[in-house]
Amino acid sequence: MPRSRKVAEDGIASPASSTLKDLDPAERPRERLIQRGPQALSNAELLAIILRTGVAGLMVTDLARELLVEYGGIGGLARTAAPELAHRHGLGPAKAAQLQAALELGRRFMLEETAVRDKISSPEDLVRMVQLEMSVLEQEQLRVFLLDTKNRVTAIRTLYTGSLNQSTVRVAEIFKSAIRENCAAIAVVHNHPSGDPTPSPEDVKVTQAIVEAGKLLDVDVLDHVIVGRGRPPYVSLRERGLGFRA
Repeated sequence: MPRSRKVAEDGIASPASSTLKDLDPAERPRERLIQRGPQALSNAELLAIILRTGVAGLMVTDLARELLVEYGGIGGLARTAAPELAHRHGLGPAKAAQLQAALELGRRFMLEETAVRDKISSPEDLVRMVQLEMSVLEQEQLRVFLLDTKNRVTAIRTLYTGSLNQSTVRVAEIFKSAIRENCAAIAVVHNHPSGDPTPSPEDVKVTQAIVEAGKLLDVDVLDHVIVGRGRPPYVSLRERGLGFRA
């Protein structure tokens, strides 16, 4: 009699056995990728290919689904340190390293792709260049984009890491590189580790101080954008009229 099977929501059949060899070849993730391309596979199937093997009594596709649920999807796995993953049953140091390496390659590819969009004409342009990295940071971080007269990015400087407020952020430090490199404008981006990009009263105060200093130094402040991880994925303080006078 054929083995009993159940089909998961992502389309992976889960037989009673714990080995992929018992699956029909057309249902095996690696074979499906070769025949139909990676776009046809679910996150769990792609993750299963990276992990390669499951554990006793648990097929690798089931392990992959468990990990995605436990860590909150691909983003959650990317935010989890390798030593923590290595202690998770079913992974270990080797699989944790394989997983982190694959996620890092994906992140670097996206950074290379967005690097060509170096002219800033909207908040989205700022966000595209840093969101993949900044949205998963566990601490607040403030970065300054240095721009030329055509709003092209000449450099991105990371100035602060940790809790950001008016007392810790030194406005002079934000403009130091811009003045030294004779930049016409800057844009400021920081993240909210909570994932909610809603500006706090302190964020607005910091923005006001930066904008006022820019007027005195004749350096235009293009925007202050807060990066999050949800809907919306970011907030532009200029678009909301917070800290920027009309």
